[in-house]
Amino acid sequence: MSASIPLWKSFLRFLAPLMLSNALQSLFGTVSNVYLGHMIGVDALAAVSTFFPVLFFLFAFVMGLSTGATVLIGQAFGAGEHGRIKIVVGTTLAAGLLLSISIGLLGGLFSRQLMMALATPADILEAASAYARIMMLTMPLGFVFLLMTAMIRGVGDAVTPLLALAMSTTIGLVLTPMLIRGAVGITSPAWAAAISNALTLIVLAAYLLRKKHALAPDIALLRHVRLNRAVIGQVLGIGLPSAVGMVVMAIAELVLLGLVNRFGSDATAAYGAVNQVMGYTQFTAMSISIAVSILGAHAIGGGDRARLDGIVRTGLAFNLVLTGGLVALIYLAPRTVLGIFITDGAVLDLAKGLLFVALWSSVPFGLATTFSGAMRAGVALTPMLLSIFAIVAIELPSAIFLSRVVGLEGVWAAYPIVFCSMFVLQMGYYLLLWRKQAIRRLI
Repeated sequence: MSASIPLWKSFLRFLAPLMLSNALQSLFGTVSNVYLGHMIGVDALAAVSTFFPVLFFLFAFVMGLSTGATVLIGQAFGAGEHGRIKIVVGTTLAAGLLLSISIGLLGGLFSRQLMMALATPADILEAASAYARIMMLTMPLGFVFLLMTAMIRGVGDAVTPLLALAMSTTIGLVLTPMLIRGAVGITSPAWAAAISNALTLIVLAAYLLRKKHALAPDIALLRHVRLNRAVIGQVLGIGLPSAVGMVVMAIAELVLLGLVNRFGSDATAAYGAVNQVMGYTQFTAMSISIAVSILGAHAIGGGDRARLDGIVRTGLAFNLVLTGGLVALIYLAPRTVLGIFITDGAVLDLAKGLLFVALWSSVPFGLATTFSGAMRAGVALTPMLLSIFAIVAIELPSAIFLSRVVGLEGVWAAYPIVFCSMFVLQMGYYLLLWRKQAIRRLI
């Protein structure tokens, strides 16, 4: 990126396609579920939903792998060492393929036993097992696609992954209803995803080769598709803490859901609606954090401390403007926004009250992830430990105690408490310790 371009413009050029890409990634799953529910029935939707816990854990690992690789690629790109980029990409692809092929083989053999272990109801066991089998057998295509689109962003290119995701999503959304009508049944979304990923990877490879892109699958890159022990150690050193952090957050959400369920089905419905709305504000904050992490890795690779500080300030400003602006808009029309998800008047009133308690905390959450994203560009363990400490030592005890003292609102009060705590912890560590250390690239 040219030094003459203001940092906020460079940041926005990277952030905008990144946010659109993340939106597209969630679109296919949402619309596929609508297809299943309307074209086959609620049992099909339930059968697919039983695979979600498995999918989440696999997704957490591949996201961790891609996070580690993207940081190393960003540092090598910032340092101008393109040869090192290919080593990281090749090693990451080799690890992803090894893991996904192993998952595919095990899943093909034991998908039924896996669904039984998840206590899948007997009436949907066969359908759930069939869906899980195809999802796991085609896992290599999904892993490679996710890794490639994530790693391309490491060199500052957010547009190519957006185009690839747009193509894949379009193909998948066209294929899914066609396969359902063609009597493929519940496995239609899994087959549609596999076919769309395969076709998009072929087109993406041709495009990268024609553009002579840094991640083009040329002979030099293919030569490095093997496990380099030193590099995979660096990738996992950055990526595993991120994956562990995602899993801990998911477990905490399950605990909070258990607390909410004690207050009845209306409370559970309100919880789902409020979480959907807060998901949009947190999604914005997380996109900004990813941008800070990748652009920060470029600065670390180039040894530019001043630019790194500027990236953090820009990320904080974008969080205040974008995340804060979105929060403000939702507060102006809460019933309208919540009405997208729920229609019952009593539940809507309950959800509105809970939204007012928790929604504003998306802003300190975004500020916290900006600091952690910057530190993740150089080191990942401490930011993850701080987040886990906040969840385990602050959020869960607060939610349990306040739910007994205040009631349902007490569960939601835990969100502002933990997000403000995360903000203080991450900012304090960044300003008082991390920022005073010499920046050092890892590759």
